[in-house]
Amino acid sequence: MRLLVTGAHGFVGGHLVDHLRAEHPEVEVFALIRPRGGAPGARPGGAALLEADLDDAPAVAAAVATARPDRIVHLAGQSSVHHSWIDPGATLRTNVLGLVHLMDAVRAEGLRPRVLVVGSADEYGIVEQASVPVREDTPVRPVSPYAVSKLAQGLLALEYAVPGGVEVIRTRTFPHTGPGRGEAFAESSFARQIVEVERGRRAAVLSVGNLDVVRDFTDVRDVVRAYWALLDRVSTASRARLDTVYNVCSGRGVRLADLLTRLIALAGVKVEVRQDPARFRPADIPVLVGDPSRLRAATGWEPRIGLDRTLRDLLEDWRARLGARSPAR
Repeated sequence: MRLLVTGAHGFVGGHLVDHLRAEHPEVEVFALIRPRGGAPGARPGGAALLEADLDDAPAVAAAVATARPDRIVHLAGQSSVHHSWIDPGATLRTNVLGLVHLMDAVRAEGLRPRVLVVGSADEYGIVEQASVPVREDTPVRPVSPYAVSKLAQGLLALEYAVPGGVEVIRTRTFPHTGPGRGEAFAESSFARQIVEVERGRRAAVLSVGNLDVVRDFTDVRDVVRAYWALLDRVSTASRARLDTVYNVCSGRGVRLADLLTRLIALAGVKVEVRQDPARFRPADIPVLVGDPSRLRAATGWEPRIGLDRTLRDLLEDWRARLGARSPAR
């Protein structure tokens, strides 16, 4: 089997390649990365590297022609809600037109792969409390340019799933974290700041945004298992509805303030927490907790890694990234 992973140098892509190398070495992996090194991260071990920017249609076409994949996991894109408010046009261009360039390249080669298009729980937007945990049939009400781009991406992908063509499987993935998470995301920013306090590189003060939101966190290593399970076990041909989408989530919500408290306790540091208005989003979703029943029924997937282990591993990862303790002053 030949698998193309777009965004393979990203947070999730790197973990997916690691999972496949460890658990499915028979899969021939082609790792699509941005030119000139792409996003920070380790080189995907054992994968054939292909370079293309999603905005560059000819380069994407050349990569697809080389890989000729049987399966595709489409992870590449602009993934920050915060950045989407700063540059909505670039977010839409990368996430929507990037999908067009990928699918057009597949069609031009006459390929019929199974394609996993990874969406976001942000597509649901603000949900009434009576609808929590959120099921896949909950109406979508995106409240950020990022969420709009992911909703459009997923719907557009279905336009390529004509009879006899590609098979499209879509997810709405809830927050996920773990080793390698970028500091643009709240829980990773917390972990980095805590480790900087440990290292004597900052005062014992953490700068945070809105801590009242509730999120459904899953370990990234469990998320990539879910992605592979969907690709490996679910066929659109056997589904009652072509537009079925799968929540990837734990089904358990945690208030961000409580997550921060757990991180601080795991690190064993004493810090002051200060809210910074600059870290608040123009629009924030108060509660985002999903129902993973459909995913569980289709694949048998269950999360294996508890939140405390995820947070411990995130702290250890930042300790490794930031290096040795600073000299005493």
